[in-house]
Amino acid sequence: MNPAFSVIFFTTLSGAGYGLLAWTAVAAMLQQPARSLLPGLLAGLVLVTIGLLSSLAHLGQPQRAWRALSQWRTSWLSREGVAAVATYVPALGLGAALLPAMLDNDVRTAPALLGPVGITCALALVVLASVTVACTAMIYASLKPVPAWRHGLVMPVYLLFALVCGGWLWLALRGFSASAPVSLLVLAAATTLLLALCKWRYWHAIDTTPLPLTRGDAVGLPRRDVALFERPITESNYVTREMAFVLARKHGRRLRMLAIVLLVVVPVACAALGAAIVGLQPLALPLAALCALVGALVERWLFFAQARHLVTLYY
Repeated sequence: MNPAFSVIFFTTLSGAGYGLLAWTAVAAMLQQPARSLLPGLLAGLVLVTIGLLSSLAHLGQPQRAWRALSQWRTSWLSREGVAAVATYVPALGLGAALLPAMLDNDVRTAPALLGPVGITCALALVVLASVTVACTAMIYASLKPVPAWRHGLVMPVYLLFALVCGGWLWLALRGFSASAPVSLLVLAAATTLLLALCKWRYWHAIDTTPLPLTRGDAVGLPRRDVALFERPITESNYVTREMAFVLARKHGRRLRMLAIVLLVVVPVACAALGAAIVGLQPLALPLAALCALVGALVERWLFFAQARHLVTLYY
């Protein structure tokens, strides 16, 4: 399919933002210093907001986007919108709980001690951020005409992308310090490797699994071997431009390798070098986060570009 860049930026930035919000909420419950939590919370909200605004560019009538929220009983898109809006409530509540400690110079470096309201907001933020990403994944996983999106790994991969991108962003904002144990870097690296494994299995599955229907099914002759005599149309139309995308087939393998290098190899290598060489620490984690985001953009483009719509059997 011909991917819309607004959707690519939306799924990448909003996923990273929700992952960052989830990591920040968990860190708050683990009583990390308040000064490392509020920047993560603000950055997560900024990424989520930019992602949501970029998604409006894909709509024919952006001013009517609010109507999508009314169909939450039947539409995953509507459920995603409701969950996205609801996520702002616990995020702002957690920010309000952290703000007094951030403003107090004497306790800024002390662990954030959340009260019952702060703990509730942190838990709700983790749940709603995860639900929003899951709803985004289900928008595509529920589409029967695109078999590649119906794969069982689509939902886990979306969640892992949010965790990985958000995790490297949180570590970049947190930086290397005595209070940031190496176990966090190991956890981020392990999650990144798990994502790479799941994505590789997904790519292998869509490459080796034939479409569930044949050309005979597409033209109304099931269980028949239909040979192509001439094309249904003589000129390209919207369907052939949007659904029969050739560019991804030509460069798919190289782009997959690029996505793995940017998403896995470079971030893990940067984290290892930063942990081993003190002089590289100011640049190591920001570079890891940046490369992870770029790798996610490449993968997201491939996710849409390599998906084959069943209508291509006819055209």
